[in-house]
Amino acid sequence: MTSTRLWIGPVPVDVVSKAEALARIEGLVTAGRGGRVFTPNVDHVVLAHRDEALRRAYARAELCTADGAPLVFLSRLSPAPLPERVAGSDLVEPVVARAAERGWPLFLLGGGPGVADEAAARWKSRYPRLAVAGTAAPRVSAVPTAEQVERAAELVRAAAPRIVLVALGAPKQELFIDALAALVAPAVLLGVGAALDFVAGRVRRAPAFVSRVGAEWLFRLAQEPRRLAHRYLVRDATFPWVFLRHGAFRVELRPSPEPT
Repeated sequence: MTSTRLWIGPVPVDVVSKAEALARIEGLVTAGRGGRVFTPNVDHVVLAHRDEALRRAYARAELCTADGAPLVFLSRLSPAPLPERVAGSDLVEPVVARAAERGWPLFLLGGGPGVADEAAARWKSRYPRLAVAGTAAPRVSAVPTAEQVERAAELVRAAAPRIVLVALGAPKQELFIDALAALVAPAVLLGVGAALDFVAGRVRRAPAFVSRVGAEWLFRLAQEPRRLAHRYLVRDATFPWVFLRHGAFRVELRPSPEPT
């Protein structure tokens, strides 16, 4: 059996539905070997073009799901269209619910001061059986240092979680996860971006209908124009060139994960 991975420029995206992505994450947890789960969007594609380390991190990830609706729309021109958007923020809630149901301890890593604690408290009230093994909001460089990675690894190993939600923002988040993964196995690490801010109520997420039409970026830009204007209006405007520069689409057939 094989699974399909679609490369959109320099970044891979697994051709999975939300339900299939959740099953894959559960498979990684129960297999006990650890793993990295990324959720690429247009900005990640542009950043990966510039950053070889980020390209390597993406190539090593066990699962990549399409966070950005534009990637889903664009994939319809490919031989392996993506069935739907599977954003990190959409994965988080069912992953946490499953962790509570299965008894998997959870560790929240990242976010601003107090964000992880607030998110943990809200989830604990929603899922009384949820085991939160720990939280941390470390200061991490744009390119994580060996000392920062080892310090975080010590915290995670001591807590012994099965799942670690990492909220540091791209590309720092993906580079940090890639460096941390082997040190904290069998924990599975998920890059969740702003999801902890959404859960803690620090940032308002776009309404569902806005996300469905691919305009969540406009909603976020309106909320945080000073922080996001350069990203959305300047950097991400180079996406068409990056996409074509890397040969547009490439389809990879990979061995399916072992059944659990």
